[in-house]
Parts: sequence; C-alpha cells; structure tokens
Amino acid sequence: MSSDKKDQDFEFSFENPAYRARYWHTCSHVLAQAVKRLYPEIKLAIGPSIENGFYYDLDSPFPITPEIMEKLETEMRKICKEKLKLERFELPRDEAIKFMRDREEPYKIELIQDLPDGEPISFYKQGEFTDLCAGPHLDSTGRIKGNAIKLTACNAAYWRGDASKASLQRIYGIAFPKKDELDAYLKRLEEAKLRDHRKLGRELGLFMTDELVGRGLPMFLPKGYTIWRILENYIREKELKTGYQHVLTPCVGTVDLYKTSGHWEHYKENMFPAMEIEDESYVLRPMNCPHHMRIYANRAHSYRDLPVRIGEIAHDFRFEASGVLKGIERGRHFCQNDAHLFVTPEQIKDEFSKVCDLIFETYKDFHITDYRCILSLRDPADKIKYHDDDAMWNQAENALREVLTDLGIEFTEEIGEAAFYGPKLDVNVRPAVGAEYTLSTCQLDFCLPMKFKLTYIDADGTEKTPVVLHRAILGSLDRFMAYLIEETMGAFPAWLAPVQAKILPVTDRAIDYADQIRNKLESMGFRAETDSRNEKIGRKIRDAQLEKIPYMLIVGDRDIENQTVSPRHRSGGDLGAMSFDRFAGILKQDVDEKKQ
Repeated sequence: MSSDKKDQDFEFSFENPAYRARYWHTCSHVLAQAVKRLYPEIKLAIGPSIENGFYYDLDSPFPITPEIMEKLETEMRKICKEKLKLERFELPRDEAIKFMRDREEPYKIELIQDLPDGEPISFYKQGEFTDLCAGPHLDSTGRIKGNAIKLTACNAAYWRGDASKASLQRIYGIAFPKKDELDAYLKRLEEAKLRDHRKLGRELGLFMTDELVGRGLPMFLPKGYTIWRILENYIREKELKTGYQHVLTPCVGTVDLYKTSGHWEHYKENMFPAMEIEDESYVLRPMNCPHHMRIYANRAHSYRDLPVRIGEIAHDFRFEASGVLKGIERGRHFCQNDAHLFVTPEQIKDEFSKVCDLIFETYKDFHITDYRCILSLRDPADKIKYHDDDAMWNQAENALREVLTDLGIEFTEEIGEAAFYGPKLDVNVRPAVGAEYTLSTCQLDFCLPMKFKLTYIDADGTEKTPVVLHRAILGSLDRFMAYLIEETMGAFPAWLAPVQAKILPVTDRAIDYADQIRNKLESMGFRAETDSRNEKIGRKIRDAQLEKIPYMLIVGDRDIENQTVSPRHRSGGDLGAMSFDRFAGILKQDVDEKKQ
C-alpha cells in the first residue's frame, strides 16, 4: 500500500501512526490536486500530515469560503474513485527548478533552492498532478475512502511560519478508512465547540480580547478575574503551608541576564524583541528562573538554610505565532504559578517527593483524575537545542529517573522534550475533548546554578553549588482556568463559581427581602447577586441557568412572611423552602469540601 520501495515489517493499519501519517499525507496531495483542477490560478505551498489530519497552505487570489471547500471535497472524492497511482521520481536540482517554474509554482521553487546539496529532490505524480514531496505515500488514491474525507477549517498562515513573509490560506482536513469513524470524529468536534473556553468565556463574561490591545493579550473581566483570584489564593495558601516564600519580580530583564542563563541562545526566537533604553537592552521576560537565581544570589547561604523555596505568581511574555494563539490557553501574556527550590543533592528526592504530593493533592481538590506522568529527556544528538554537557545531563536524567522510581510514580520516557537546561517530570492531562497537554511540571536543573555561580557553605566548610527544582503546580493560571472552563463547560463548582448564589424575587415586593439575603450572604464571604429586573420568575430562572449559577434562591411573599428562602440547584433540583441559616450551611459545606 506504499508507492515507495516495499516496506518490510510495516504495519499497514490505521492504528499504526506511521501508516496514518501516510494516509493523511496522501490526502493532502489529493486536496492539492482538487485545488489545481478547480482553481489552477492558486499557488501551492506545503501540505503535510499533522497529529489530527492534514493541511495544505495555498496562495489564493480570493478567500477560500465554505462553499469552495464543499466543491473541493466533492472533487477529492472523484479523485479517490479514479484510483490514481502515486509514482515517485527524482530530478536534478536544475531540472526540478525548471519543472516547477514551468508550472508557475514559486513556493516550490524556493523549497527546492533551500534543499542541501546532494539531497535527493523527489516528486510524486498522480494522474495529471505532480507535487514536490519527500514522501512516503500510499500507492493509490483508491486506498482513500472518499466519503470519509472532511475539510474542517480554513485559517490564515504565514509562509514558513514567518510573519514577515506572504500570508497564505491553510485548509485543514481529516480522513478515516470508514465513514462511521469520520462521523464519530465530527461529533467529537461539535462537542469541542460547545466546550471551547473561548466561546464559553465570551458567553459567561469571563474574559475578552481586543485587536487594539493586541493579539494574544486577553483581558479578564470581573467574573473571570474572580475565578483567577480564587486560583491564585488557593495555590498561594498551599505553598505557604509547605514552606514557600513568595516574591515579586519585574516583568523585564536585561539581555545580559538572559545571556547568562542561556535563554538568549536557546530561546530567543520565542522572546519579544529587545528594547534599547539608555544604552542597555531589555526584554520582556519569557520565564522567571533568572530573576529567582539572582534573588538566591542576593545573600550568602549555609547548608542549614536549604532548601530555599521561592514562589511567585509571575507575569510572563512569549512571542507566540498568531496561528497558535488560543484564548487564555495559549497567549502572548500569561501568569505562571512558578517556584524554584534551591536544594542540596541529598535533598533532591525529599523535595521532589513534596512537589509531587502538592501536584496530586491539587488534582484531588479539582477532581482531576485522567492524567499521566512523563519523564522528558533531551535528544543527545541535538547540540543546538540543549545545553552541551553530557556529564551534567547523564547525572540529572539518572537522578530524576531514580527519584521517580523510588517514589513509585508510574511514568513513560520521551526523548527531546526536556528543557534546554535539564530533564523534567511533565504531568499531562487528558481533557474531555482534544489532545492531552501539560498542566504541571517539575524540572531538575544542575545547569543554571552553575551559570549564575550560586553557592552554599556545606557542613564541612567547603563551597558547593546547589541544585534547583523548577516547578509549576497549576502551570499557568490562564491555561489552568481554560482547562477548568472546558471540563465543566462553564458550570463551575460552587467554591470556584464567580457568582455562587443568585437571589430571584418573584415580585417587586420581594426585592428588598432579596437584597437583605444577598447582603447576609456577602457578609459571610459568599458571592451573590440579586436579579431585580421586571421579568417573570421563569425568565429569571432560565437566565440564571444559562449563566450556570450553582444556586438560585427564589423568594416571594411566603418567604418574606416565614423568613425563608427556596433554593434551586442549577441541575434542576428544588430543595424546598428552608431557613437562611440552613441554606448558608449547605453552601458552606459545598465550598469547604470543594464539591463538584
């Protein structure tokens, strides 16, 4: 089923990621062929397979509309039915350039010109269509199930991911061997849309974005900031109880600071450009490690002082490409629940264990149960991405592996996912929809303490270099909040909800009593509102349910007379008339026990 030299021991199954990549890569060529058949004036850029499907970048003189995408889908099905054989061939560089120049494909010419000397320049032909490609592919378009193809979206994309280059249109697609698999996938997509934190954040008034402020710079509205503040207070209290000292550091630093840390060498492309001020260069910080290193270096330390645990809810900035920005899940500004633990080598296991305890206690409070632990290691062959010190890496990776094993934590290992200065434990959550991603992390670092010449005086009077644990429990508060929004679909548990109770007077006569109830709740530290609009009670209840308020307190003439409230839970359950004190007790128990 491959157009290349027959693979040996290759699993031709959609369960095999390598075969799935071939399948989707071939689909991208089918899409490109459909584009050139229907709209020959469009220029082709690149069309790879990706984690979930495929895409093709196009330079089109007109917008790719949903109607155009439907026409392309229809043509793709025809191409699949034609069962066109995919044939690979190679050309010398000059002939390859002429081949694409004759077809007026400037992006392909640029790709060919950038290929290293001596590298084969290969093409794949299917029917009348030929594309520059390294492969591999299926052997025929007939292998693709035409009625199980769906073009899902069209977004803007920069040529080669560079904002200074041409703006293209990227068509995304998905395909499966069976129609019912496509239907199930599309159903999951619809659920994802319902859970999308950007949609829910807008509807519930949690946060906003504004083009005049800038892309990737979300702003939290009062209700959203209430949740944000609850998260901040929650983790700060947890950390204070376990010996952390909190600091506040500036959002900028000199370029020299990041040259010392190594971030300038290894992370510069993810940082905002430097600002020149009074003959000094400053940058918005992408992370807080260098600032915390300098805080530790501010005074001398004895082994008796260690561990030193420095924590901060820190504002950070990273220059993310516009195509990957996603609400508060991934922005150019975010707040990390960051901390750095300066420890002796003998303290690594105990402190790492305490970090793991803090992670898993936090997950228990938020009812996070679907996650896995990953030991992220460097790629030894990559001398550019990682600090080049084999002995340091072997020591750090072996130490972290040993600690995880001794603690009985199940983990898998992934090559190439470490930070540039050290290996790390990543805790990846599996959300209700979409791919898993990292929430919490703990990194073991022998590198930065040496770069910053950090020391402590050991028991024998000698000067030693501490080891640093970089850790984030909630990760960034922004991403953690996006996760919670999508998991709960905005129906936050009472302890997290921006409004825990809304009092709904049945008539205008009950408004004053409703305000008294609200005031009493607020005096007890609860978050409450009164709906005093001139609307029927049914409308008030529906609106409160749409706002996903945990409790609605309906009050009318009888409640005024009996000094009661009539609570209703958002799940639809009427709890019956009861005293205010009894209801306050129910709400307090929900909050204290962090009930879902």
